[in-house]
Parts: sequence; C-alpha cells; structure tokens
Amino acid sequence: MNLMVRIQGIILKPAEEWPKIKGEPVSSIAELYKSYIMIVAAIPAIAQFLGFWLIGIFLPFRGFVRFSLAGALGRALVSYVFSLVMVYVLALIIDALAPTFSSQPNQINALKLVAYSMTPYFVAGILNIIPVLNLVIFLAGLWGINILYIGLKQGIMSTPPNKVVGYLIIIIIVGLVLWLAVSLILAAIFSLSIFYGGL
Repeated sequence: MNLMVRIQGIILKPAEEWPKIKGEPVSSIAELYKSYIMIVAAIPAIAQFLGFWLIGIFLPFRGFVRFSLAGALGRALVSYVFSLVMVYVLALIIDALAPTFSSQPNQINALKLVAYSMTPYFVAGILNIIPVLNLVIFLAGLWGINILYIGLKQGIMSTPPNKVVGYLIIIIIVGLVLWLAVSLILAAIFSLSIFYGGL
C-alpha cells in the first residue's frame, strides 16, 4: 500500500477507495497498526509537540505560555498513545455491535472502518502546530463521518442497506462518548502537570 496514495484516495474519493480497502488482505490488527494507523496518528502528536513547545497556548489565569521541551513531548506522547487506544476500542465496539445491525463481525474490518474514516482528522492534526486552529481539525473530523458512512454503505461490515444509518448513528454516539472520556482524562492529566509546574 502506498501511504500517500491511500490518504489522498480515502479523503478525496472515498467511494472509489473503499472497495480497494475492502479487498485488501490484512493478516492482523498489528499489521494495520504498523502500516497505517501508527503513522497517520503521529501527525497530530508531532504537530502538537511543535505547537506547544515553539508557539505555546493561552491558559486561563496564566496567560500565553510555551511548554518546556519535556512538557510538550510528554503531552504529545500521552495524546498519541490515547489516540491509538481509542481507535482500537472503537473498533472493538463496532465489531461487538455488528450482529445488532445484521452485520458480519470482523475485527480487522471494524478497525479498517475506524482507521480510514479518522484519516481526515489525523491529517488535519498538522494544524496542532497552531493550537487556535482546533475548529478546522473538528471540521475534518466531520468529513470523516461521511467517509465512515460510505464505508458502511459499501459493505465493509456487510451491513444491510436498511441498517446502515442506524449503525452509523450508534457508532457516532459511541465515538463521541469515547472522545469525551479521553479528552477529560487527558485534561485531568495535563491540568495536574500544569498545577505542579510541569510546563
């Protein structure tokens, strides 16, 4: 798989790219992580590191601050690990919910669905270099929902057409709950580091 071609294809022409993805043999979850997920998920983490270290962020009651090299690196690494875990957990939930929507359980296909639909979000994460551009990253995440819908419609999980929208809605709700939980955990971790002077 050519990484750049895949990224471009899934973002710009998802309806053409999903059939290629569906037909690709993937031997294991680890292979998909090594060949794709760990690479694209590193984009926002690296950008966040650079943004926090070189530019900084505005913190209430503290003003505009730049993080130390260690502080910025620590935040980026923790965020990176949590994003990798969140992708896997969401895929497990999608796989577990498959029978509810008359779909075919398949952990690798569920992971493909999550990984490729999150590609716009991960790629837009380059904007973490300038932390105030988070809204653009959010909008890229919305485009990922469209990619997710197309993937379901094209049978990545062998979902009957009349069940696609219901499955999609539940995946979105679960994804938002996971995202909120991860955000709160990260906020708590980073708030403690700020409180104890870990900038």
